Amino acid sequence: MKEGVLNMKWNLKYLFENEEQFNASLNDLNQYPEQLSSYQGKLKNEKDFVEYLLLSDKVDEILCRVFQYAHLKSDLNKKDVEAATTFQKVYFFFNRLIQATSFESPEILAIGYEKVMEFIDHHPEVNSHRFSMEKLFHMNEHVLDASKEQILSYYSSCSETGSDLYDALAMADCKAKTIRLSSGQKVLVTQGNWRSLIADSTSANDRKKIFRAIFDYYEENKNTFAKIYQFTYQMDLANVKSRKFDSILQSHLFKNNIPTSVYETLVDVASKENKSLKKYIQLRKKYLHLPSYYSYDRFLPLAHSDKKYSYEEAQNLFYSSIISCPKDFQEKAHEVLKEGFVDVYESDGKRSGAYSSSQPNLHPYILLNYSNTLDDVFTVAHEAGHSIHSLYAQEAQPANLQGYTIFVAEIASTFNEHMLLDYLMSSSSLTHDEKIMLLQKEIDEITSTFYRQTLFAHYELEVSHLIEKEQPINHEVLSNIMIKLYKQYYGMNIQKEKVKQYVWAYIPHLFHTPFYVYQYATSFAASFALYENVKQGKEHAFEKYINLLKSGGSQYPIDQTKEAGIDLTSKETFMAVVRRMDELVNELEKMLGAKQ
Repeated sequence: MKEGVLNMKWNLKYLFENEEQFNASLNDLNQYPEQLSSYQGKLKNEKDFVEYLLLSDKVDEILCRVFQYAHLKSDLNKKDVEAATTFQKVYFFFNRLIQATSFESPEILAIGYEKVMEFIDHHPEVNSHRFSMEKLFHMNEHVLDASKEQILSYYSSCSETGSDLYDALAMADCKAKTIRLSSGQKVLVTQGNWRSLIADSTSANDRKKIFRAIFDYYEENKNTFAKIYQFTYQMDLANVKSRKFDSILQSHLFKNNIPTSVYETLVDVASKENKSLKKYIQLRKKYLHLPSYYSYDRFLPLAHSDKKYSYEEAQNLFYSSIISCPKDFQEKAHEVLKEGFVDVYESDGKRSGAYSSSQPNLHPYILLNYSNTLDDVFTVAHEAGHSIHSLYAQEAQPANLQGYTIFVAEIASTFNEHMLLDYLMSSSSLTHDEKIMLLQKEIDEITSTFYRQTLFAHYELEVSHLIEKEQPINHEVLSNIMIKLYKQYYGMNIQKEKVKQYVWAYIPHLFHTPFYVYQYATSFAASFALYENVKQGKEHAFEKYINLLKSGGSQYPIDQTKEAGIDLTSKETFMAVVRRMDELVNELEKMLGAKQ
């Protein structure tokens, strides 16, 4: 590599020097399922109980490194059959491990809470398991006896089938389309560039072509996507019935002790308190001089700038935005964006979107599909937030308490975005148009993270109710729910777009991790409140924020946010976001009026 040129690819040698080392570790793991299963019937003995937990820790340490390597390599190229096969081998082992340890939960529950805690009190070396045992006893009523747990473990491999089928159809088998624009130019439209292509387009017909180049695929395969989605929910329903949960929603929230009322209150607020969201849509239509407004027109800027941001510029803007943060926070920000741990640009077969992936006591990796837009700058800050969170958790918690829940995961990422936005807005060199662009950015953030994600959460809730009532699920049913919700939240009729109604098939989270996306909205509300506390100079506000990051997965998430000063069981927390949206849209209206 030439001096001064950044390495924009992952360096997986941090995990394993070569495939031989990886395969050796994977093979090494094969001895442990039998070793772990040999403890069946023995956990009531204190010595065996402690040995079992320590052996489990050892297996987890090896498995986390093996899983991280295989998963990252697979995501670099979803068309790489060898990488997919390797990742599948890891899942095969994982399923063997689940089957081998299926006796664990019922056997520990049979020992009793007081006795288990007594064992842990006697052995500091397994004290890190205290909270996981508390969570297990919390789940007591939904854990079956050993023989039934073993039977269910045989079906564990099926739980990933929906995700695997979705990835095969939505990514591996999907081919990017080339279209001809009104200028005569041919462009390849991909999952990574279609939004920026629309944002740069001045032709309504071109925007439609670009959008259809992506969404036609979901219409063409609507029956298959619907069947895969139905299968995902049928697996959920089987889990609800076998473990005696009250609902699919409860089954996803119960483990982390999140009241279903948090989810339902969020949906209630966002679905009803959205006047400013609808007003924003109408403002956009008016000031963009659009006779008809389509969902993909949301990418059009209200003010124009030809400015592109290199990846290096994105890094430096982020670093500048956190200059007033403690030195330790800044050092971690630089560490997570270090060369070799960020895969920057789109490539053929690479997984779309962006994420931060971390495993206990391992340096986190960040995946981007960077395309030099302002949105990409914010994505860098966002994913860095996740990785910083992981480093703080690693610093303060033992390995099995470092994995924070999804519920708090988006707090650190959106907190970084708040800081970056304020930094850019405070720049004295900004033109009127640039201020409008940033104001639009903040409104769009609330629109996409709070309202749009809650719309999808609302959608999941309605589908789950149909499944629970054993109502038929097909592409028409799924699309009709989405059509209704877009009208309720945005005041838009997406039927006129022909293919937008299949957006349910476009969102991977709905297939991979049901009842996940609502947490983007709850985390956004929490991070907004935390950031406001820091901005207002409230005593120990930043310290409380860092302590939340350091807590990792050592507490239930509702308790973590409460200790940081935020109550997500309160409607008021969500209403604060609604009021912020009101203020921003009103300010935007004034600035757009001044521009005319």
